[in-house]
Amino acid sequence: MLIAGFPAGAWGTNCYLVAPAAGEECVIIDPGHQAAQGVEDAVRKHRLKPVAVILTHGHIDHVASVVPVCGAHDVPAWIHPADRYMMSDPEKALGRSIGMPLMGELTVGEPDDVQELTDGAQLRLAGLELTVAHAPGHTKGSVAFGMPEAFGGADIPPVLFSGDLLFAGSIGRTDMPGGDHAEMIESLGRVCLPLDDSTVVLSGHGPQTTIGRERATNPYLREVAAGHGSGPDAAPRRGM
Repeated sequence: MLIAGFPAGAWGTNCYLVAPAAGEECVIIDPGHQAAQGVEDAVRKHRLKPVAVILTHGHIDHVASVVPVCGAHDVPAWIHPADRYMMSDPEKALGRSIGMPLMGELTVGEPDDVQELTDGAQLRLAGLELTVAHAPGHTKGSVAFGMPEAFGGADIPPVLFSGDLLFAGSIGRTDMPGGDHAEMIESLGRVCLPLDDSTVVLSGHGPQTTIGRERATNPYLREVAAGHGSGPDAAPRRGM
């Protein structure tokens, strides 16, 4: 399995290209601000053929390059319906202006082909199988994408593309429009806690981690596991 990831743009949002191997079809996860060139560089380097863009949620730092990337490769974008409006109205999604100079660099709007994600769906794209888990809390339409251990053999651990649900040492913020702390706690408990400790977590921002590491050290996940569900106020949260 090939996973090529890079942080993009003003917010350092992680964009991932995922394929069974170099030279094959791939999916692109979260092409955010200024990610288009990085996507093209990875496509050329690994001789990939994109077949779809899939989005963990609709915040502009995760979707800013969807239109040019989908247009360049004539592929659809997949997003949860609750976040679909954010592609065309990013400032409404944030509850504030993100700044005119930055907005001038963005191509807001929907690509020609938009498909909607549903909880529990099995996406079979580019020879991959990804499970969609609706995980509201950061936004109403946040999702995580899981890839089972069986893909690629027993020596390859399962992978969770967590978006802004779970980070190394933190979780996504819940203080913007559509955010809800109680929903975040429920999503962490339902989506993350049942996973095997070996599961590799590739999040929307920051370094990769594992469920085992976060279960042991992440103050929010530890609180959820203990049944308290509040998380210490001193621990910073991340994401836009």
